[in-house]
Amino acid sequence: MDSKRTGYLFTLLAILIFSLQDAISKHLGSLYPPVFIAMLRFWAFGAFAMALGARSPGGLRVAAATKRPALQILRGVLLACQIVVTITAFTTVGLAHSQAILASGPIFVALLSMPLLGERVGWRRWTAIGVGLCGVLIILNPGGGGFDTGVLLPLVSALMFAVYVIATRLVSRDDTASTSFFYIGVAGAAAISLVGPFFWTNLTPGDWLWMGLLCITGMSSHYFLIRAYDLLDAAAVQPLTYLQVVLAAIIGVGIFGETLNLNMVLGSAIVVGAGIFTVWRESVVARRRAAENLPGKHTGK
Repeated sequence: MDSKRTGYLFTLLAILIFSLQDAISKHLGSLYPPVFIAMLRFWAFGAFAMALGARSPGGLRVAAATKRPALQILRGVLLACQIVVTITAFTTVGLAHSQAILASGPIFVALLSMPLLGERVGWRRWTAIGVGLCGVLIILNPGGGGFDTGVLLPLVSALMFAVYVIATRLVSRDDTASTSFFYIGVAGAAAISLVGPFFWTNLTPGDWLWMGLLCITGMSSHYFLIRAYDLLDAAAVQPLTYLQVVLAAIIGVGIFGETLNLNMVLGSAIVVGAGIFTVWRESVVARRRAAENLPGKHTGK
């Protein structure tokens, strides 16, 4: 199997495992405090990150070496908080509805990349951002009767993850991917451990099994996604991740008895379409800039 096919296989495995992880998170989050669930998950994630760092060339000392320590720690803290908000959204808003709104992440990344990264956005991406935000409004349906403010939870989660992605892009200018992964697990586990113990709840034996499976899916999904990005461009990986919206709808309706309405389906289609276009356009602009910066490009050499 060539590297491209292997990359797509890793991507699909990561998506399937992420969907299973979300379903387990919803199940456990409906029975126990989301902060407590996220803490146990980050303990396993942090141990996994340290194990990978120890096995890497140079060991933990090299894995922990960073030129942007404050920003790396902020990323870990931000991701830990975002996961707590996401689990809460799954239990209060629903898996399908939450994932439909979370799909707007790349749109917010493109929007925030201008003030935070100083990137220039052309009219095509501006159009995609505007269309995507309209899709989010259709899903939220603020003018509908009995507007549920709970739907703001996945929106806040999407914004938090967008800031996390922007921070990741900033640290990637100075640090390696392995260092960034190390700080996600370790800083996130340390941060949530300051709060999580106050929400400690005894799990039943059966739910300890679910918790163990959640930790395994949390580690394996990130591992497969990292391997996918090693073999494929982000423009090839990112559009496939929108399959999570479809899988979330299937799991939400089939297992948890959630319902889909027209606003959610139509808005999701618009958000996904705008997100895919945004990711594709970013890759086009990145390739063009890389070509312009090639040695001899402007000298005829």
